[in-house]
Amino acid sequence: MKVLVVGSGGREHAICVSVAKSPKVDKIYCAPGNAGIGQIAECVDIGAMEFDKLVDFAKEKEIDLTVIGMDDPLVGGVVDKFEEAGLRVFGPRKNAAILEGSKEFSKDLMKKYNIPTAGYENFDSPEEAMKYLETAKMPIVLKADGLALGKGVLICQTREEAMEGVKTLMLDKKFGEAGNTIVIEEFMTGKEVSVLSFVDGKTIKIMTSAQDHKRAKDGDQGLNTGGMGTFSPSPFYTDDVDEFCKKYIYQASVDAMAAESRPFTGIIFFGLMLTEDGPKVLEYNARFGDPEAQVVLPRMKNDIIDVFEACIDGKLDEIDLEFEDNAAVCVVLASDGYPVSYEKGFEIKGLEQFDGKDGYYVFHAGTKLDDGKIVTNGGRVLGVTAKGDTLKEARANAYEATKLIDFDNKYMRTDIGKEL
Repeated sequence: MKVLVVGSGGREHAICVSVAKSPKVDKIYCAPGNAGIGQIAECVDIGAMEFDKLVDFAKEKEIDLTVIGMDDPLVGGVVDKFEEAGLRVFGPRKNAAILEGSKEFSKDLMKKYNIPTAGYENFDSPEEAMKYLETAKMPIVLKADGLALGKGVLICQTREEAMEGVKTLMLDKKFGEAGNTIVIEEFMTGKEVSVLSFVDGKTIKIMTSAQDHKRAKDGDQGLNTGGMGTFSPSPFYTDDVDEFCKKYIYQASVDAMAAESRPFTGIIFFGLMLTEDGPKVLEYNARFGDPEAQVVLPRMKNDIIDVFEACIDGKLDEIDLEFEDNAAVCVVLASDGYPVSYEKGFEIKGLEQFDGKDGYYVFHAGTKLDDGKIVTNGGRVLGVTAKGDTLKEARANAYEATKLIDFDNKYMRTDIGKEL
């Protein structure tokens, strides 16, 4: 079969690697892809938001299955466009992708269906938001309602910082229209865990757990980024946590969407906070996490095509989802200066050393082919993933592997998974 993957980052590279393992797949296309993806798929110069072009391409090439990797096209309704054209596509429709597309919607959904989450209020007026903050307990969390590349969350320690945060989101429009409405949320403490799941509208199957490191610098200092590294599984995701979440969060979220006439088919990413009062939902995403996909998918035993198709056909209950009994750690190699400003166009050396290296992966995020050479083309450049029997071993393997790759202004955190 022919498969089209939509997106251009490390997540899409991880998806393509998994798709390429399936004996059912003869040909992979990726739109627009990147230099790493181009080694296993044919990259097509169509942007992820060019819905009509994507549909036309899928028809022309007689694509059997399209997989949408990114949040923007999902929230924009790309799945609806493909379905209207009679094409098979994996991902939630627009009315279900709102689960990620609007923080206001998802918080209201959780409140309505008693799904554990932090206390909150929604505001579409900066004046009302600031008035609320005058008496609110600090620290506090401000969230842009819409999509903001994973960076629209501000944790404010003081009232002054919170007031400035409202100005940044709602008046200065740092994240554009995403900040027209904001959610002000109580600050929760505890360990964060990411849990990805496959959903077919009614059935949910949980993948192995993971944990992301969002801050740019060691010790969780610096600005929020799209993710500087991740590990799987999370040692903090215990059997008790799993049991609680299955009882009160996972199926409840799927049922809530169905009850709202927004049946969800695709990936639900649960961002959880393990508080003293039990697990609570920090956020939902409507697609694979990035870089969580880079440690979860390499550990999955199933043929990913079988799982995608079971979700589309409403037969996920027939799938027994299995993961390897090991661990994986991903360290992101970024351009120094990310996420603010950084230079691009530097040649990347050492990639050939990973050819045929079992248990090691280099997922390209911000790369491109320039005159026959692979060069840096973004803030997050590569995700170096390694497996191990334990998290400690996987971590050591991943950091050892980062030494094999070099490019000017290479930067990485040195403490991914260090606390393990």
